[in-house]
Amino acid sequence: MGRIRPTYIKRVAIELVSKYPKVFSADFEANKVLVGKLTNVQSITMRNRIAGYVTTYWQRKQN
Repeated sequence: MGRIRPTYIKRVAIELVSKYPKVFSADFEANKVLVGKLTNVQSITMRNRIAGYVTTYWQRKQN
């Protein structure tokens, strides 16, 4: 079974991917840096969770 993520993490991640479709990739480390630049998230944990969902969403979108 998969991990359950809060709706606000999914909402922010999907919004970022829809606004900047050519910027993100399947690489977590690159997405982590981009999420830090494109948002004003103060918490490192929250940034990592959003970047993780962006990575998962991007991989699922490509298939």
